[in-house]
Amino acid sequence: MPRFVFPLLAILLAIPPAPALAQGRATLICGQRDQILGQLRTRFGEELRATGLAGPTRIVELFASDATGSWTITVTSVDGTTCLMASGQNYQATAPQPPGEPT
Repeated sequence: MPRFVFPLLAILLAIPPAPALAQGRATLICGQRDQILGQLRTRFGEELRATGLAGPTRIVELFASDATGSWTITVTSVDGTTCLMASGQNYQATAPQPPGEPT
């Protein structure tokens, strides 16, 4: 797994749960997991690239497309609700560095 994923997951763990975000300026896009992932696949060509746990009840995933350069980070709860947390362009995969090598 690329080394950038661990700092990314630490940042996502610091994000408050969805209701707290909905009360602020940000509006979350959420839906059933299969529908959200279907849209990422068909509209943007994104496929799963990395995954991790955010506590005992949430899964954080990174989806990306080499063809379009788009990327999306999702958080899925145990009830199957998936929310889009971040997205962007210019995705570039990086190879893991051997231990002790500078990054």
